[in-house]
Amino acid sequence: MAQNLKITVDYNKCVGNAMCEISAPNVFGLNEERQSYVKDPAGDPVELILEAAENCPVTAITVEDADTGEVLFSEDTF
Repeated sequence: MAQNLKITVDYNKCVGNAMCEISAPNVFGLNEERQSYVKDPAGDPVELILEAAENCPVTAITVEDADTGEVLFSEDTF
């Protein structure tokens, strides 16, 4: 069973370089302001999602286990 994730993007930080979209293209997209948004939190394997969060140059992405609340990646874990 796939892990149920809660993925958020901090729009006050996001600079729209699209690294997350390159790492996990089925999860992330760019909106009209060229900022990342989550289009499908289950679109790619958790490994690719965590890679996308880790590659964000401004640590704007937070990934949590939606069932347990465990933070898998955030700027505090970076």
